[in-house]
Amino acid sequence: MPSQIIASVALLLAIAGGLSPALARTQEELVARIQAAGYAQASDIKSTAEGTTAKAVKDGRQVRLVVDSSGQIKEQK
Repeated sequence: MPSQIIASVALLLAIAGGLSPALARTQEELVARIQAAGYAQASDIKSTAEGTTAKAVKDGRQVRLVVDSSGQIKEQK
């Protein structure tokens, strides 16, 4: 069920933002990587100069993440 919600949210973001289907798939993959790293509720995904940023929850606290061009996920301080 959670994967269906994530896929739906990614699709909605793709439609709302006018993103191409390829980018939407990439965003789905990014959410999956964030979840695999132990984070939940990935949202507010944006491309920035420092990488892709996102909000997520880990251990009950909200964190801001940066995913760099090599795919490394780091918490912003």
